[in-house]
Amino acid sequence: MASLGTRILALLLVVFSFMSLSGQVLQEGDLLFCCPNEPNAITDVTQGTQGMSIDHVAIVHRIGGDNGPLYVIEAKKPAVCLTPIDTFCCENPHHLVGRVNGDVDIRKSVRRCLMMVGKPYDDLYLPGDSAIYCSELVQLNYVDSQGNLIFSPVPMSFHDATGQVTDYWIKFYAERGMAVPEGAPGSNPGELSRRPQISIVAYSLMPRISD
Repeated sequence: MASLGTRILALLLVVFSFMSLSGQVLQEGDLLFCCPNEPNAITDVTQGTQGMSIDHVAIVHRIGGDNGPLYVIEAKKPAVCLTPIDTFCCENPHHLVGRVNGDVDIRKSVRRCLMMVGKPYDDLYLPGDSAIYCSELVQLNYVDSQGNLIFSPVPMSFHDATGQVTDYWIKFYAERGMAVPEGAPGSNPGELSRRPQISIVAYSLMPRISD
């Protein structure tokens, strides 16, 4: 268990990181890619930019215009929601800031994401249903100046480096009476971070506060 002093120091580092990001780097529509401390079922079967482990993505949104407070739009249990940026940074201190480049209508894309706030989280990662998972929120809503989707779906990956579907996902879907949707059209945050339309403009890799 971390000492009180260590916890306070770690919290201050996260807060200072958030202040630096919010004041100098973050722009409307930026994508925050989260890097967990340890591998997990998602990072075991996907790969992020520069080989990094990435298991979540959220969208930066400033409420009320240029001087309003910063939030993120994110799909997490139980539903798509708005989370204050400081809360997000404390929960996800290890993250990358990605910026979508080229022909992108950021305002329209963010508005489309906001329209999904309240939709249930999709923990089955299935296409075409009313529930939404994190990278799907981005993939379905980021559009160019003509209103066309910027990010095409990719085959879903539930296999490891050997090409075998992992035991975790076999059991996960079997318990729900389903086959693993390997190869179904979809997205994942790691693959999304590697798209050529996205530039990584900042890293915030602060110590995570342990219990």
